Amino acid sequence: MGGIGGCITLIVVGATLTFASDWQMDGVNLDVVGLIMMGAGLLGLGVYASVLRRRRAAALPIVDETRDRT
Repeated sequence: MGGIGGCITLIVVGATLTFASDWQMDGVNLDVVGLIMMGAGLLGLGVYASVLRRRRAAALPIVDETRDRT
């Protein structure tokens, strides 16, 4: 999945399966599948936010090369 959009898609599809569908499948509980998808989306958002925060904090220092070094 690709970033924030993929994580939000997982959450939306999982919520739809859990709360808005009345499908029945033999051997598959769609409520549990939806909850797992929502959990994976939330976990993905947390990891993505953590990586993004770390990437923004690790900015390189600004070096002034125009200064005269005599």
